[in-house]
Amino acid sequence: MGRLDGKRMVITGSSRSLGRHFALACAAEGASLIINGTNEEALAGVAKELAALGTPVRAVTGSVADTQVCNALVETCVSEFGGIDVMVNNAGIVRDRTLLKMSDEDFDEVIAVNLRGPFLCTRAAALAMREAQSGHIIQITSASGLVGNFGQTNYAAAKAGLMGMMYTAAKELSRYGIRCNAMWPVARTDMTQPMIDKAGKSAQALGFGEPQDVAQGLVWLASDAASAFNSQCLTFNGLKTALWHSPREDNIKQEQEPISIEALEGYYAEIDPLPLYSSRA
Repeated sequence: MGRLDGKRMVITGSSRSLGRHFALACAAEGASLIINGTNEEALAGVAKELAALGTPVRAVTGSVADTQVCNALVETCVSEFGGIDVMVNNAGIVRDRTLLKMSDEDFDEVIAVNLRGPFLCTRAAALAMREAQSGHIIQITSASGLVGNFGQTNYAAAKAGLMGMMYTAAKELSRYGIRCNAMWPVARTDMTQPMIDKAGKSAQALGFGEPQDVAQGLVWLASDAASAFNSQCLTFNGLKTALWHSPREDNIKQEQEPISIEALEGYYAEIDPLPLYSSRA
């Protein structure tokens, strides 16, 4: 018995790197899969790899920035497998530049794939899941979206947007039996390898796990073992796991009368600014 037996899943961006390992790990646990990517040849290779394992699999080529592609992912899952249980929004691209050097195109392309795409897929999946009164939508976020990252204004904005989308969807969709969570996978991937190379250290020394190990975290989150989880963000690098708090207040001051500027000055003069969290500290 696999942990994902009977689960009908869509995994976007699954033609290479971590997405491919997500698909392989979910297949090993019994899931039926709709895979996706923009490179038709690479996608066909992963489909062949999965089929050889006995996995029911269908491939849908195209960018998740395209509404028709996102709708086709869900429609194919429903028509081929009879429904959709889990949507994993993993597809992503980077166009790294510092803020002052980033072009409009750099920003728009990343937002289109990394934020618009998950919105389109989430909406399409939720409409189908509402009919079944059950389902699970998982957003793949990153450190950039949680704490920011140098040279990634566009990527960080998109991944932070995914967190807001996840929290909102969890509030709106729970009445239909649909859960929404997020995962920050800390893995050595095509995207993170340049960072690892630049640092001159091993992936493990920098806290990056191997993709096949990190993919086990997605399997757990997609399984019934995590059925109590909703509006949560899981981080996993193969060796370390944790849950992230949603944004919350600190240093609260509550008065019965309007607080004056002078009172604000006095109050915050005694309080240190909150530190920016770093996972590399």
